Amino acid sequence: MIQGTASSVGKSVLTAILCRILKQDGYSVAPFKSQNMSSNSIIIKDNREIAIAQAIQAEAAMIEPNESMNPILLKPMSDVGSLVVLNGLPYKIMSASEYHKMKPELKRVIKEAYNKLAQCYDVIVIEGAGSPAEINLRDNDVVNMGLAELVDAPVILIGDIDRGGVFASIYGTIMLMPESERNRIKGFIINKFRGDVELLQPGIKMIEELVGKPCLGVVPYMKVNLEEEDSLIVKSDYKEWQNSTMSMEMKLEDIDLSLQQEYKKLRNKEFERLAHIVRNSVDIDKIKEIMRL
Repeated sequence: MIQGTASSVGKSVLTAILCRILKQDGYSVAPFKSQNMSSNSIIIKDNREIAIAQAIQAEAAMIEPNESMNPILLKPMSDVGSLVVLNGLPYKIMSASEYHKMKPELKRVIKEAYNKLAQCYDVIVIEGAGSPAEINLRDNDVVNMGLAELVDAPVILIGDIDRGGVFASIYGTIMLMPESERNRIKGFIINKFRGDVELLQPGIKMIEELVGKPCLGVVPYMKVNLEEEDSLIVKSDYKEWQNSTMSMEMKLEDIDLSLQQEYKKLRNKEFERLAHIVRNSVDIDKIKEIMRL
């Protein structure tokens, strides 16, 4: 399980890239996020709906996305609350307090979805949400340490050094947890680093001693083009492709299909590029050991 010291520290991307690396190494792998709050969703097979992040992670794993990868999707609906989507289908609009009261019942939904994936794949790479140190939300948690306990998952913590205070955020996150939860964390990764990693080593050594957890790697700041299909079309690639197709007489549906295929090729190229960077930045063998592979 990948958890973060805060939102937007790179959990979604690192989950996707870990899926691709494990796929490269011969494992069948699937992503999982028990609960995702997002307006960015996608319609998949059987008219089901999941967060686009899990669809991207499934593509990184080179498998078709399905609703079990994101059994709970919360779609914010202005001031009235969120539309709760369960297993890809709309359930009802609920306020935050109504949803919180429902969480004990949702554990069954989450566990069933997880078990479906676990029966089909060698490895499940789980993404957490926000921070596990949000102590006001610890009761009935179903997306961070509560989920890790539910499915007995070891945890790797991600910290974002680009926003500053990475050592404080790693230390604070771990120390706000009870001992049983701290024991689940098997190491941490520093993400979005710019500069000479050797200058970071004294700080890494000190924080390892303070929290009693190893640093599994330092990932450099990467420009990532995975959020939207057309964001992967860089100008040079698109211009070259456009010039090659404009000389042909093609039906509209053929052009649409060609665009989809081109997007897929470019996304695959992006997955491979990012996987190469991450593989060279973290201890993949140690991560496999943590994952009991």
